[in-house]
Amino acid sequence: MKRILLFLGTNLAVIALATITLNILGVGSYMSAKGLDLGSLLVFCAVFGFAGSFVSLFISKWMAKMSTGTQIIEQPRNAQERWLVDTVAELSEKAGIGMPEVGIFPSPESNAFATGWNKNAALVSVSQGLLERFSPSEARAVIGHEIGHVANGDMVTLSLIQGVVNTFVMFFARLIGYAVDSFLRKDEENSGPGIGFYITSFIAEIILGFLASAIVMWFSRQREFRADEAGAQLAGTGNMIAALERLRSEYEAPTVMPATMSAFGIRSGLKEGLAAMFTSHPPLDQRIAALQSRG
Repeated sequence: MKRILLFLGTNLAVIALATITLNILGVGSYMSAKGLDLGSLLVFCAVFGFAGSFVSLFISKWMAKMSTGTQIIEQPRNAQERWLVDTVAELSEKAGIGMPEVGIFPSPESNAFATGWNKNAALVSVSQGLLERFSPSEARAVIGHEIGHVANGDMVTLSLIQGVVNTFVMFFARLIGYAVDSFLRKDEENSGPGIGFYITSFIAEIILGFLASAIVMWFSRQREFRADEAGAQLAGTGNMIAALERLRSEYEAPTVMPATMSAFGIRSGLKEGLAAMFTSHPPLDQRIAALQSRG
């Protein structure tokens, strides 16, 4: 129920923001009896495409806390929490970013994530399972990896790329819908969009969105390599490789990170073949090999 409410609330926020923005820009309907107004259509698609990305970005910390059950460490209650806060503070200073919020989420799997709209106001959270099973040097490398995401501005860049992809998926889906609708009604007087436009646009948006997600996932995989490099610089290459090897040894256990957060974790479910194009993380073997090639 909580996730359903979060989903509905997020979408209502997107619609409200997009509607207000379109009104400010003075953009009305992109469809009339004369056909499509391509300029208005592009603005409409861009506003809705980026609104979804930016709303998700600005509430990402709150959503992450709610979906993973992350408990923020306000005051360390034990040596483990003190070590975690001190390590995040040390590596954040070394990376040149502001001190993130630090949290632990109750999961038996080994995982961690970072999120937030601003590199100086981020959240770094580590699973209880990782803290229990990883050595301090391995856990430090994982934290360095997550801080690398923050320092590289990956959350903002990913949102911008998603916004661009959303824009063109919506734009071309409506162009296809209009073309099909015009063909089906070529002998009728043009009095605005018919049912064919809406059905075709809906189907085209699903298909194009699926294909376009490969672009977003490609970028996500590249940012994992860069975050691994950052973790190696902050915590040592050997420690980063050891952490990834530890993750690889635990891969028999499936990830239980919520789907909305899987792209932000240090690991995700294993996919092979064509499905690998649509995963947010490259294979751990490739990540380890990339670090080893750095020397």
